[in-house]
Amino acid sequence: MHVEKPINPWLRQALELGPPILFFLAYMRFQDVTWTIGGRDYDGFILVTAGFVPLLLLSMAVLWKLTGKVSRLQVFTAVMVIVFGGLTVWLNDERFFKMKTTLVYGFFAVTLGIGLLRGQGWLKVLMGEMLPMSDRGWLILSRRLAMAFAAMAVANEAVWRTQSTEFWVTFETFGLPAFLFVAFMSQAKLIERESLSAGGDDPDDQGGAA
Repeated sequence: MHVEKPINPWLRQALELGPPILFFLAYMRFQDVTWTIGGRDYDGFILVTAGFVPLLLLSMAVLWKLTGKVSRLQVFTAVMVIVFGGLTVWLNDERFFKMKTTLVYGFFAVTLGIGLLRGQGWLKVLMGEMLPMSDRGWLILSRRLAMAFAAMAVANEAVWRTQSTEFWVTFETFGLPAFLFVAFMSQAKLIERESLSAGGDDPDDQGGAA
């Protein structure tokens, strides 16, 4: 099993949170600026998106270099950013980048939902090394986070279709991550109760309360 090399937690946070925060700051600075390139006009959102894609890839490359490991979630998110960021710039249409967030969270919700239909908590595949819990605990956590991801997908879709781009950028950068953080931290009691070190292993009990 490949072991991730430890790095300074502040450096990890900077690499993971730096790109979206810089995207927010750059948009706030250049939102009212228009560039003409090759005879086409591009507003601030389009140009900032064009800069965000390589910045995100660079931060992931540095994280991989330092730790020797990049999670599947990070790879999937990067692919979605490249595809929809590329479409945004190529077609000069900011809607594609806004839809990306809906599709990412929707994908997580659907994927976890498929696992739940099979009676499995698929979060264990991604986080099992960090949180040793019983299968019952993973099933419950997968169910709860699937609902959280679904709510985030719906919220993003509603916000980008009804609110200004400035509001959406703020919501995307701070609102959704804060909601996900609170949703995950609210599961502390479940994680403690179902921890293997606390005797929570019960492979025959896949049910549990939601």
